[in-house]
Amino acid sequence: MTLLMYKFRIYPSKKQRVRLINSLITCKQIYNELLSLNKDAYKFGNATLNKFDFNKYLSGKFEGIHSQTKQNVSDRVSKAFANFFRRVKQNAKEKGFPRYKSRVMSITYPQSGFKFISNKHIQVSKIGNLPIILHRVPRGKIKTLTIKINKANQWFAVFSCEMSDIVGQHPSKEKVGIDVGIENFATLSNGESVANPRHLAKSEVRLKILHRRVSRKHKGSANRRKSRFRLAKLYERVSNQRSDFLHKLSRKIVTEFGTIAVEDLNVKNMVRNHHLAKHISDASWNNFISMMSYKAVTSGGQVVKVNPRMTSMTCSKCRHIQDMPLANREFVCADCGFSCHRDLNSSYNILVRADYPELNACGDNASATEQSVASDVVEAGTIFGSTRSL
Repeated sequence: MTLLMYKFRIYPSKKQRVRLINSLITCKQIYNELLSLNKDAYKFGNATLNKFDFNKYLSGKFEGIHSQTKQNVSDRVSKAFANFFRRVKQNAKEKGFPRYKSRVMSITYPQSGFKFISNKHIQVSKIGNLPIILHRVPRGKIKTLTIKINKANQWFAVFSCEMSDIVGQHPSKEKVGIDVGIENFATLSNGESVANPRHLAKSEVRLKILHRRVSRKHKGSANRRKSRFRLAKLYERVSNQRSDFLHKLSRKIVTEFGTIAVEDLNVKNMVRNHHLAKHISDASWNNFISMMSYKAVTSGGQVVKVNPRMTSMTCSKCRHIQDMPLANREFVCADCGFSCHRDLNSSYNILVRADYPELNACGDNASATEQSVASDVVEAGTIFGSTRSL
């Protein structure tokens, strides 16, 4: 079974917004109360409570919200403690003991309490009939409904839908290797390149102005609240621009290629480079790979992640390894003389590693067959000509 998430904009009335906000406040109170209850049970009774104990404790309390919503909060607290004990057993560096919440941004109806009454309204228990923009019909069986609010005070309904696994095959048998970067957002092994839109950088001047305006306002004042709202709306706009770009590009690639090879990047470690952290976060490579992955599953294709080590330093023609500082944008092999853009060379290596997982990162002991396949991939792409943009 596959779980798909569908997100729709909702427009609650003033009374409905008050009910939703009260529900969020109540969920926060329940979460903090259950957290305190579990801490006291362990401190004085050396016992740990589970979600069933929490549900029994909540019986008859907090009648202002739906019972399923209360049970979902119990489940969240239970999972928070379970994950903490798991990290302790694994001796993780950061244990992450559950903390009290200052605010809750979403409420969940896990099984019941909601239903569509038309293609423009959804009935939610304790809230009312919410206007919804149903721009597409959810596929599969709807399992849960989560109502969320962002910092720009925009409300959304998120449905989790369960559907059977896709059995069919992708109509295309084409394969492609993709190297993501900052200069070019993505470089494909067929010679295509995608320019980096740099959405955050384009709005950076305006963001700095709004940040300064917020800092000048007195804390707790109405003017500060208005300034923070304007700043949040601009950040939301940048986020929407990024998501729109990633969704359209990932859909285009998934439609054209049945097998997509990408690097298994550890972005968390990469952003420790403070010179590039902002640009890496703006590119949002992990979201891009995640979008391609779930779209490939629903299209009958596949996304293969490969070891990214030395993909930029290895010659895709002869497997020779040489130093490649980040400032060198052109790869020129010192052994065979092969030359192309460094990102294009990496995309060739990524595609070869997807076909031959046993090919180690350093390229040592590569078989003649693997070297021949790598050479064929290079010859099939745009080697000496200029790349074309999507």
